[in-house]
Amino acid sequence: MANTKTEKLLNQQINKELYSAYLYLAMSSYFQAKNLAGFANWFYVQAQEERDHAMIIYNYMHKVNAPVQLTAIDMPEGEFKSVAEVLDKTLEHEKYVTSLIYAIMDAANEEHDYKAVQFLQWFVTEQTEEEENATGLIEKLKIAGTGEGGLYLMDKDMALRVYTQAAPLAGNA
Repeated sequence: MANTKTEKLLNQQINKELYSAYLYLAMSSYFQAKNLAGFANWFYVQAQEERDHAMIIYNYMHKVNAPVQLTAIDMPEGEFKSVAEVLDKTLEHEKYVTSLIYAIMDAANEEHDYKAVQFLQWFVTEQTEEEENATGLIEKLKIAGTGEGGLYLMDKDMALRVYTQAAPLAGNA
C-alpha cells in the first residue's frame, strides 16, 4: 500500500476503534457510578476489545509496510440518562462502526487490494457479532425491565463476561 484510499481509511479506523474504547470506558464509568458493577464490567471488557481492534489494524499496517498515522482521539460522551439510553447508543455506535468497515472494504475492492479485503473480512464478521450483542442487550433489558429486580438480574448476568484476546492478536486468525 502506498498512499491509497484504503491506507487512509485504515489509519482513520485505528482512531475510530480507540475512540470506541474510550466511549465504552465512559459507559463503564457511568455504570460504576450507578453501582451496576456487572454492566460496568461488560462495558470495560468491550473497551478492551475495541482497543484490540485498533491494534489488529495497527499490526496489519506494519505487516504490509504502510505508514501508521496516529491522531488525537475525541473525548467521548460521558453523561447518560438511563441504562436504556446507553444500550441504544451502543447499538447506534456499532452500526456506525459497521458502516466504516464497509467503506474500507469498498475502497479495498475498488483498489484491488486483495490482502486488505481478506484482512477486513474478520472485521465484517466481528461487526455482525457486535451488532448482535448490542441488540441482545436491548432485548434483554426489555424483558427484564428497568425496575430494581430486573436490573439486578441483568447486572448479575453481565458480570460474567470475561475478556478474551481477539483471535488475530492471539495468532489464531
